[in-house]
Amino acid sequence: MNPSSNKINTLGFLITISGAIFFSTKAIFVKLAFQDTKVDAVTLLCLRMLFSLPFYIGAAWIAHRKEGVVQLTRKQWLWVLTMGIFGYYLSSLFDFIGLQYVSAGLERLILFLYPTFAVLINTFYFKTKLSRIQVLALVLTYIGIGTAYWGEIRSAQYGPQFFYGSFMIFVCAVTYSFYLVGTGRLVNAVGATRYTAYAMLAASAGIFTHFLLTHPVQNVVMTSSLAGYGIALAIIATVLPSFMMSVGMKKIGSNNVAIITSIGPVSTILQAHFFLGETIIPEQILGTALVIVGVILIGWQSKIATEPS
Repeated sequence: MNPSSNKINTLGFLITISGAIFFSTKAIFVKLAFQDTKVDAVTLLCLRMLFSLPFYIGAAWIAHRKEGVVQLTRKQWLWVLTMGIFGYYLSSLFDFIGLQYVSAGLERLILFLYPTFAVLINTFYFKTKLSRIQVLALVLTYIGIGTAYWGEIRSAQYGPQFFYGSFMIFVCAVTYSFYLVGTGRLVNAVGATRYTAYAMLAASAGIFTHFLLTHPVQNVVMTSSLAGYGIALAIIATVLPSFMMSVGMKKIGSNNVAIITSIGPVSTILQAHFFLGETIIPEQILGTALVIVGVILIGWQSKIATEPS
């Protein structure tokens, strides 16, 4: 066994699963902000990126000053900017709109179709092979997610825009899956820190442009509560997990990241119960157990991947 290699794989697994849990706080903060401040989706999304911006500018500056850093080609710049737009502008916009009409638990379950899309893109377009462990983990996690989703649908109280909100979350999952695959392809060539910083700066530019075109700035009333939610969304649910997920993809690959992040719905459902008062139903408990088994399998695979063949 190569100890250093084992350390890298284990670290990649831990970073990825922690990033997924941090990301899962997003729906909680968004729902609380909607309830407490009556802010609209675009304004809240703009505040999220505004408070995130200094961190990404700093990261981009540090990455640019590193000795021996290779300049990006025009094609690489184009792809990084495209991934930023798809990953954190369009997908976040669809997600925030959808969260106005569906519960946090259901949002995360619908959103979690994206690992399936990402793995399918990698498998059928880029011709990558799935290991038996990955296939088994996918089956378990999606049976779990499907079980919990069915229970949520069966017990939900449908509002007039429930299906519209669900559709917005679905579109978010589609756009985010392209970002996930693109990141897996670009992060090694560009560098995790530099890639994340540039992609998020591109997303911020798109979000700010959207806000300025649709919202009079003078109409925004900045309260301490709204600022607090914006800062929490920026640091806890955006900056930290975005860097962690990019590092995780670099260390263990986008397919493994796609499956490990299945812990996200579990985390969101539990947080939604404690912080939003959403009910945990039996189907969610069963689905949670299956998802955890799938995540453990991927963690086990990450560990044994360092054993000599």
